[in-house]
Amino acid sequence: MSETPAHRLNDGRSVPAVGLGTWPLDDDAAERAVAGALGLGYRLVDTALNYGNETGTGRGIARSGVPREDVFVTTKVPGRHQGYEKTLASFEESRRNLGLSYVDLYLIHWPLPRVDLYVDTWKAMIRLREEGLVRSIGVSNFTADQLDRLERETGVLPAVNQIEMHPRLPQEELRSVHAAKGIVTESWSPLGRGRDLLADPGLLAIAGAHGVSPGQAVLRWHTQLGAVPIPKSADPGRQRENLDLFGFELTARELERIAAGPRQRFGGDPETHEEF
Repeated sequence: MSETPAHRLNDGRSVPAVGLGTWPLDDDAAERAVAGALGLGYRLVDTALNYGNETGTGRGIARSGVPREDVFVTTKVPGRHQGYEKTLASFEESRRNLGLSYVDLYLIHWPLPRVDLYVDTWKAMIRLREEGLVRSIGVSNFTADQLDRLERETGVLPAVNQIEMHPRLPQEELRSVHAAKGIVTESWSPLGRGRDLLADPGLLAIAGAHGVSPGQAVLRWHTQLGAVPIPKSADPGRQRENLDLFGFELTARELERIAAGPRQRFGGDPETHEEF
C-alpha cells in the first residue's frame, strides 16, 4: 500500500489526503472502527458532536496506540450551539468527550443562514485557534457567498470546506472558488448513496482496467481532483481498500467518465437546510 500524501492548508498545517468518516456509528462501533483504521495507517479521523460518537472516537484513538500528534482529529460545532459563547462551551464539551487537550480541525457543521450566527461562531473559533485549543478551523456545507462573508467580516478564511461531493455532485464551481482561496475541499458522502453509482458499467470498466474496486476508483477520482474524501466504513477489509488509493492513476478521460452521469444531491441544500 502506498503512503498517504497530505495537503497543505492555508494556515501552514497539513491534512492527510484521505480520512475515516464515523457517521452514523455509535460509540462502541466508532471505538472499534477508529482503533482499527489507525492500525491500518489512517491518520485523519472525522467526527462531530451531532454524531453522538465523540467519546467512542476518542477511545479508539487512545486504544490504537498511535501517538496523539500523528492523528488529525476533526469535529464540528452543531447548529444549536452557534453563537460566540455557545461555541466556546460546545468546544469544551467536544474536547471532554474526545478526551483530548486539543483538536486538529474544528468545523461549523452547517451555516444555518436563517439563524445568521455563523459569523459570531467563526469569531469564537478564531479565538480557539489563537489559544491553541484548535490547530485549524474550517466550515462544512458553506456556499461561496458564505465563505466570502466570513473573509469580509473577520479577515480569516477557513482552511477547509467539507461538502457533499461525489461523481453525481462534482461541485466544479465551488471547488474552483476553494482553489482560488487556498481552501481544501473535503468530501462527505464521497461514494454517493445507494448502489447505482458503484454499479455503473463505465465505472466498472475503469476499475477493472486498473485492477481496483469501483469504490477505489471513485475515491481516487476525488484525490486526483484535489479533494480529501472521508468515507465511512467499520469493516477492516473495506477500510484497507479505501486507504489504498495511491498506487494507480486515472486518465483525464477516465476522470470525466466517472462524473458523466446524472446530477443528484443526496443531502441538504446549504441555503435552506437546518440541523441543530
